[in-house]
Amino acid sequence: MKNHHRKSKSVENILQFLITSMKGLSQVILIENALTGVIILIAISCSSLALGIISLLSSVIGTLIGKIGGADDSDIRQGLFGFNSVLTGLALMLFMSGTSRWFIALFGAAVAALLTAAFMHLMKFTELAVLTTPFIILTWFVLLTTYKLKYFHLSEKLVPQDLSSWNLIIEGDINWIEGAISGIGQIFFLDNTLSGILLFIAVFIEGWRLGLFAVIGNAVALFVSYWLGAEHLLIYAGLYGYNAILATMAVGTVFTGYKLSGHSIFVGILAAILTVPLTASVTTWLLPYGLPALTMPYVLCTWIFLGAKKVLPSL
Repeated sequence: MKNHHRKSKSVENILQFLITSMKGLSQVILIENALTGVIILIAISCSSLALGIISLLSSVIGTLIGKIGGADDSDIRQGLFGFNSVLTGLALMLFMSGTSRWFIALFGAAVAALLTAAFMHLMKFTELAVLTTPFIILTWFVLLTTYKLKYFHLSEKLVPQDLSSWNLIIEGDINWIEGAISGIGQIFFLDNTLSGILLFIAVFIEGWRLGLFAVIGNAVALFVSYWLGAEHLLIYAGLYGYNAILATMAVGTVFTGYKLSGHSIFVGILAAILTVPLTASVTTWLLPYGLPALTMPYVLCTWIFLGAKKVLPSL
């Protein structure tokens, strides 16, 4: 009976660990839901099986470090040690080249969990959310090592560019349908229509209100970036949409406790609008280094609103 009880307990622990790892995937889009995490994993795997494997292993590694490190059990179960690891693993897998990138991506996922813990401690004093800051900082630092360390190889996708000879190319038509879907995919570096549809489904499974904010954020970013004269290729590729989606969800409901109302939608729209010039600015700032903007516009925008709300409670 004792052996049977131990086996049953072991199975239960493994199942709980896998559920937590799925939540690590879902927390990338500010959701604590294992089913949402499973759909996200399917969406990533539809675009690339290799990326699906990396994202799963990265979430497992981040969760494992949280458990081994003795983190608060509530934080672990929410998946808070997984999502920065997932994004870091995906980014390093995509933006590095060579056979060593698998090891670099998984090692980066482990370090991302440590950095997440450090930021959890630091951000307690500001009362602001950690968000994806550990992923952003770690990814930028690793990508910059390629200029000084021979073992690290930067992908040809990332090329430093001289701003003095930069030309803004805004010719060409915009595929509005593709733009409406691709924005959410870019959160996970995906450029795949089926993946985008699955990711929207993943959000709506958590709740139609949250799904509505995701749709609003993407739509606002599309039209504002077009009105401000952004490059058409970047608009319909979703590169202005993904930060807006995250910021709208974060500011409109997740971190403010807003219920669906005219006020929450208004604040969410303001956040989405702000991400557009922030995205343009951060992208330009990083061009000479050949670095991607990642989710920095979303982080900056969310911090602005959450910080302002401490002083302007009616915001």
